[in-house]
Amino acid sequence: MFTSLSIKNYALIDDIHVDFGPGLTIITGETGAGKSILLGALSLILGKRADLSSVKDTSKKCIVEAVFNIENYILNTFFLDNALDYDSETIVRREILPSGKSRAFINDSPVNLDVLTKMGKMLIDVHSQHQNLDLTSNQFQFQVIDALANNQDKIQSYKSKLQKFQLLKKEVSNLNLQKAEAIKEQDYNTFLLNELVEANLVSGELKDLEAEQETLSNVEEIQSTLQESFQLLDGEQLGVLATLNELKQRFKNLSDLSSAYLDVYNRITSLIIELEDVYSEVESAKDNLEADPQKLQTINEKLSVLQNLMLKHSVSTIDELLVKQEDLSNKVILFETIDDQILEIENKLVDHESKLNNLALDISKNRVKTIPLLTQKLHSILIDLGMEFAQFDINLEESEDFLINGKDKLNFLFSANKGIDPKDLKHAVSGGELSRIMLAIKSVLTQYEQLPTIIFDEIDTGVSGEISNKMALIMQEMSLKMQVLAITHLPQIAAKGDSHFKVFKETTKLKTVTHLMKLNKEDRVLEIAEMLGGKETSTSAIAHAKQLLN
Repeated sequence: MFTSLSIKNYALIDDIHVDFGPGLTIITGETGAGKSILLGALSLILGKRADLSSVKDTSKKCIVEAVFNIENYILNTFFLDNALDYDSETIVRREILPSGKSRAFINDSPVNLDVLTKMGKMLIDVHSQHQNLDLTSNQFQFQVIDALANNQDKIQSYKSKLQKFQLLKKEVSNLNLQKAEAIKEQDYNTFLLNELVEANLVSGELKDLEAEQETLSNVEEIQSTLQESFQLLDGEQLGVLATLNELKQRFKNLSDLSSAYLDVYNRITSLIIELEDVYSEVESAKDNLEADPQKLQTINEKLSVLQNLMLKHSVSTIDELLVKQEDLSNKVILFETIDDQILEIENKLVDHESKLNNLALDISKNRVKTIPLLTQKLHSILIDLGMEFAQFDINLEESEDFLINGKDKLNFLFSANKGIDPKDLKHAVSGGELSRIMLAIKSVLTQYEQLPTIIFDEIDTGVSGEISNKMALIMQEMSLKMQVLAITHLPQIAAKGDSHFKVFKETTKLKTVTHLMKLNKEDRVLEIAEMLGGKETSTSAIAHAKQLLN
């Protein structure tokens, strides 16, 4: 429910705050008093783009704030999806800064206009002669007939299954594309994979192979150097070990004469032990090193294969080649199993298609049953609203495709005059007729679903007498199940309100300001009397006003 509205620094408004209650709220005022300004400010809350020209004082900020009680609306998911804090008393605020920039907030969280617009549609429904085009939209027409047919749960289930069906179709399509690509590349991928498999790749082996190649390529020079080193270490006269052993013996003698030389003796001993270990390794290397042209050729060939593969696949390590090998293996395996995957998903598609068809058929049957009830209700209301020759035909036509809410194509046909065949609604009615049809449809809808607050903006234009009284009764009946605001110039409608506000302008030497005032019982009598007979209210006009109010 729309509980309050505050407007600051907008058009002719300085500062207005108004609280709204349940039931039927009436807003009246002379032409030009500012009723459209109120709706203009409210439209900012509903997501309309801001315009600095609508700001009264461009040196100050313009603020429009509305409070809604949303505990009876199922909006928790909307708040969750948009990362907003849910509160049963929700505050929507719009600000226009002096710079011309606009900001929007829901419960003090900044939001963009798209979120604000979606939220607005769930909270307030504004109808005027120029805003009734929803009636001609297929989406709204389905909403009407499905509300009466109690199709909501079935449609929700249908939409869920349709989404899954479409995902499965997309999956099959993607697999078929992959299969087509795989067919083109299969032979080449298999060839590349076999090349890599035959190379018997081992992570990190490149460095070992290069080291072994280097050794075998220089075996003679290495052998010569090792032999010379062996001679230097163990030559009988000039060998390092023989010289150190002789030095060791001399310092052994010195240490026997004086302990001051014992440390040097021990260090020489350690050197000999270390050098003997070096000697053993040099001897082992010399004895084990042999020229092996065959092995060198094998290593060269393996390195050549690896280098060619790395060049071909634009990589620099064997690990990267192994990754390529795994990727190619997956592609080859995919090709071998893709037909099974496609078949499995196609079987699921057949099952989903069958379930969708059954659901669509149930939805359609409910619609067919509902059409006579809806047309009968609309005919009855439209006759009361002065359209006694109105004809309403609702056509359903089955589609071959799955549509968003079933397999039906829907068309509302209408004729307002006797002897004229019904035509598509958008081509068959005037603005005033469209307003009355929308009122009729909304009055029927209130009996079947929870609707947001509805604002009727002078949809009674061109209506008078008994018809205006019927319109008032319809609005009053609707207000028993939902909040209704009516901006009207008809006293018959104004008198049916549970509360009544008057919009008026006050002009001084310096400025003109629009005000909004809640009327008490006496004020309402005078306001309705003025609506009946003009500014100079007569006794009969006041008596008539009291009669209407009673």
